[in-house]
Amino acid sequence: MRDVDAEVIVVGGGHAGCEAALAAARLGRETILVTLSEDTIGALSCNPAIGGIGKGQLTREIDALGGVQAQVADVAGLHYRMLNTSKGEAVQSLRAQVDKDLYSREMRRLISVQPHLRVVEGSVEDIHIVDGVAAGVQLEDGATVTSRKVILTNGTFLRAVMHIGETQSEGGRIGEGTVRQLTGALGGLGLETGRLKTGTPPRLDGSSIDWSQLEVQHPDANPQGFSHWKQLPEREWMNCHTTRTDESVHDVIREYLHRSPIFSGQIEGVGPRYCPSIEDKVVRFPDRQGHVVHLEREGLQTPSIYVNGISTSLPAEAQEQLVARIPGLKKARFLRHGYAVEYDFFPPHQIARTFECQALSGLYLAGQICGTSGYEEAAAQGFLAGVNAALDLANQPPLILGRDEAYIGVLADDLVRCDPREPYRMFTSRAEFRLMLRHDNADLRLAEKGEMLGLISQEQADRVRRDQQQITETVSRLHRERHGTRTLHEMMRIPGATWSGLIEAVPGVENWDLDVRLRDQVRVAVRYESYIERQQGEVARMRRQEQWSLPADLNYDTIPGLRNEARDWLNRLKPDTVASAQRIAGVSPSDISCLMVALRVRGLEEELESS
Repeated sequence: MRDVDAEVIVVGGGHAGCEAALAAARLGRETILVTLSEDTIGALSCNPAIGGIGKGQLTREIDALGGVQAQVADVAGLHYRMLNTSKGEAVQSLRAQVDKDLYSREMRRLISVQPHLRVVEGSVEDIHIVDGVAAGVQLEDGATVTSRKVILTNGTFLRAVMHIGETQSEGGRIGEGTVRQLTGALGGLGLETGRLKTGTPPRLDGSSIDWSQLEVQHPDANPQGFSHWKQLPEREWMNCHTTRTDESVHDVIREYLHRSPIFSGQIEGVGPRYCPSIEDKVVRFPDRQGHVVHLEREGLQTPSIYVNGISTSLPAEAQEQLVARIPGLKKARFLRHGYAVEYDFFPPHQIARTFECQALSGLYLAGQICGTSGYEEAAAQGFLAGVNAALDLANQPPLILGRDEAYIGVLADDLVRCDPREPYRMFTSRAEFRLMLRHDNADLRLAEKGEMLGLISQEQADRVRRDQQQITETVSRLHRERHGTRTLHEMMRIPGATWSGLIEAVPGVENWDLDVRLRDQVRVAVRYESYIERQQGEVARMRRQEQWSLPADLNYDTIPGLRNEARDWLNRLKPDTVASAQRIAGVSPSDISCLMVALRVRGLEEELESS
């Protein structure tokens, strides 16, 4: 075996890179994290927040498996809110405003004290290849750092260009550079590339804002943190404030629209549909009289205010005019103008669900380089890439999570069968089994896997097992015990029923052996029992289809009856199972029927029937 500088090299110190490097190192692999600047490790490039709809579940799942994003967010948290509380538990998600500097400092601290992990500053310009396998990286200064696995998490820094009006400058973030040669190097290996765009709003000086004109948005009275393993620190929680744009603001945007790089053709990449610029909103929703603007503090020790809702790349003078017309911001001083970033990415149908690149063994891609958006999506990918690189080095089976097991599984499955024309973002609507993949039960679903990996301690896993036992025993007891003519289980199923209400109505329930923090788990398990059973049946059917493998060399052009669109998508994405093929947007149920007939004709009938 050849000598190497490290077993795993992780390129990029963002959310994907941090999770990948920490996971690989904690699994005992000598790891090097290569970053443009050690000072920007763990930086929150855009909004000062972790979590959100669907994203909060990802952060909780990373924590349940042994990752770090949740605990770092809880160290830096300033304002916690559970979203969608007026809706069912299946779509509720946690979001927290965080102190950006404190978040980055805590992430850097974890990396600095982690055994088997060291940081190297530099720009990676090429992949070092030995015998057709990724074997390290070549830095801009010509030095080669060797390894057995390489994980690329370059974020928005590949041939990155920033735009403010007609002004362009190189860089993936204000004050930082770009990686110029790596895209071409990977393209030379046969990887397909694309171009995407993201953006960020202005930052304002909080002392120049008239807070009295803004609506206060209070945090949750008794906030719940992201981490399953640690309590939130004692601190005074901060408020958020909201205001709105109006027609006078929209008039400014329309006046300068011809100078917007998005509409002038200056930017070729497509931006995120679900986080559009303010100029996008005005054009796409011309009848909307106003748009909500959230003013979020970026930290305890900074006056900087993040103006959530007006991401823009309009010229600086246009930004200043439109901001001055928003209530409360008439005299606001700019600390930084908003800007757009255009960057290269690699469509993720080129990776496996382990995040290993199909074109080059030993090379893994994770984060925005795969066409996603968001800190949480990046962290989930980085965690899986780091874990799977380490597992492969140990000749152990990979960590593959199913769509019925975790939002992380939904994310991975979606990516390997999609060809994004816009940055991919996680939502609860993407998870067909979201009632089973709730925010509150991530540890019950995944801690055992984390323990098997060695990233969750036995003590932590034992606590989760005790929790599950308490929940199961309590649900059984609710079935057995009665109050009047009804079982307690029937009483708990009444709409609006709560555990505190049951305690008031039925003497002795307050003495049951059930941890207070598990009461809601029991209530949800009872309330949705029949729905969960139905989803479990759907999961069983899906798993049977997942066993119907599709040959990697299957030529879909030879299968009669398939629509042309289906042929194109199937040949392009090469799904590994019938279930995966069924989830491709361009493949219809009739196409799946044709596919099944063709498989049987080709002699796979026995295999299908036995499945």
